[in-house]
Formats: sequence, C-alpha cells, structure tokens
Amino acid sequence: MNNDIEKVLFDQTQLDKRMDEMADELNQKYADKQPIIIPVLNGAMIFASDMIKRLNFKLTIDPIKASSYAGAESTGKVKITQDIKSDVKDQPVIFMEDIIDTGRTLQALSEVMKDRGAASVEVVAMLDKPTTRVVDFHADYYGFQAPDAFLVGYGLDYNGLYRNLPYVGILKRKIYA
Repeated sequence: MNNDIEKVLFDQTQLDKRMDEMADELNQKYADKQPIIIPVLNGAMIFASDMIKRLNFKLTIDPIKASSYAGAESTGKVKITQDIKSDVKDQPVIFMEDIIDTGRTLQALSEVMKDRGAASVEVVAMLDKPTTRVVDFHADYYGFQAPDAFLVGYGLDYNGLYRNLPYVGILKRKIYA
C-alpha cells in the first residue's frame, strides 16, 4: 500500500497534535452540554474515534452513512444510506467528517439536522479542501487545509482501500487514472 503513495502530507504525530488542539476547544465549549456526535461513515471512522477519545464531556455517538461519490468522482447528489437513530430535537449536534471536499454532503446533512430541530449543528473535519468547494459551506473546526490532490489514509479511501494507513497521503495518479 505504501508504494502507492506519492507523498505523505500529514503523519500521525501531526494529526494527534491538531486533534488535541481541536479537542481542547470542544471540551471548553461543550463542558456543560450533551451533544450528539454524528460520525459520517465510512470515512470519518478513524478520525472520529480518535477525536471522541479526547473529549471529556457527556455525549452520545450516533453514526450516519451518506455519500455523493462513485469511485473518484462526486455524483453531485447526497444520499443518506444509514440514518441516525437519535432524536436531535433541541439537542446540539456535532458532525465528525474526514474531509470537506465539494461541501455538498455536510451542507445537506446539516440542513437535515436543522430541519429535525437540532439546537445547533457544528462540523469538525480532519481536512478541509476549499479549492474543490462547489457550495458555500465551511467547517466550524478542521485539522488541516488540504491540497487539490487525491488523498487517502486515516479513513480516506479509494474504492474502499487505503483507509487503514496511519497517515494522510497523496495517492499516485497511476493508481486511480
């Protein structure tokens, strides 16, 4: 797998340091609240798990599965394939996402939770890729700004592969072209 990586962008040490910083902010903000943490599967599994372990306030975890991708291409349509079970009415909601790319998925999911009556909706993303944004959407917290490249590792995948790499790297073009 490592041979398929052109360059490592963010290693485990960098990821850990930034997650510690984001967790400090969240721990202050949510100290007296009980938010529903919604990891966006499958990509956010690893990031969300590592982030949640750093949070020291009461919370509920309820994952959602949504997609707007087929292989390497965004389809432009967001589809919820596994919904949450929690009632978000009057509850703070925090989405945990691996990467904000076009912005469509998180914008659509945020609107769904607002329509369901969530007290607030915030987004914590490992990576933000503003150069590929097609809608006006911004994370409340993000780890790193990412370049416009095909990224894998630490939850990010190409056709289901590479999620288990312990870093975020750029996939060699020959692998997905």
